[in-house]
Amino acid sequence: MGETIVKLNPDEYGQKAFNVTFRLLILGGSSEAFTLAGKLADEPDLEMITSFAGRTKTRRSVPGRIRVGGFGGVSGLAEYLRQEKINAIIDATHPFADRIKAHADEAAKAASTPVLHILRPEWQPEIDDDWHMAPSMDAAARMVPNDAGLIFLTVGRTELAPFTKRPEIRFLARIIDPPDEGVELGSIDILQARGPFRLEDERELFTRHRIRCLVTKNSGGDAASAKLEVARELGIAVIMVQRPAPPAGTKVSKVADALIWLEGIRNGKSCG
Repeated sequence: MGETIVKLNPDEYGQKAFNVTFRLLILGGSSEAFTLAGKLADEPDLEMITSFAGRTKTRRSVPGRIRVGGFGGVSGLAEYLRQEKINAIIDATHPFADRIKAHADEAAKAASTPVLHILRPEWQPEIDDDWHMAPSMDAAARMVPNDAGLIFLTVGRTELAPFTKRPEIRFLARIIDPPDEGVELGSIDILQARGPFRLEDERELFTRHRIRCLVTKNSGGDAASAKLEVARELGIAVIMVQRPAPPAGTKVSKVADALIWLEGIRNGKSCG
């Protein structure tokens, strides 16, 4: 009796019927990246690779494979997508990481790989806010008034250089990792801490240090928004550094929407 061979049609039965591993590259750097990876940790037939730029020396653990460092520009990222057989990219980098966002769009196009950007909504001023918008970090440093007292900086470890050019002003910079060795900080004092930050803790910090002005990026999200509420309560001026232009590709504002997009891609549906 001869052997019967049955050939299945992938178009009819779908990718999951063949237990094909789907390879997802997450460009990390935001809280959304960790949330997304956590949501997908137990997803069958899915292999995650989360890539970090490496600017933050310490980070939370994340499920799946981890990659640290740059790709070598658009061509390097496109080659990585091909070599690793990446099926989709979800960009969950910080809202100010405009270079990697643009590179992701261009590399994805070159490698014919679907890409999605998670871009959380910006903070918006409320009626009692005293916000002064700055188009860049250099502009923000120039906008700091000489008579404002102690200035609270929450702009990140790599963005302190413009403020060292104002030696006549005292700054308190809150950062996650210590500054690199040999970096001249001038009149900038360092406070190491990692969010999220509670409202009562921010209120105590502003009061204890007699903060009179806040300089921050419009990162959006809840983890660092308490400082804005305290500034509003105390009538403190905020110099708000505006975001760079958003990426050109497909964008969502929530992890839940990114999961829907990914489901569509894995099922072969169009999610443009």
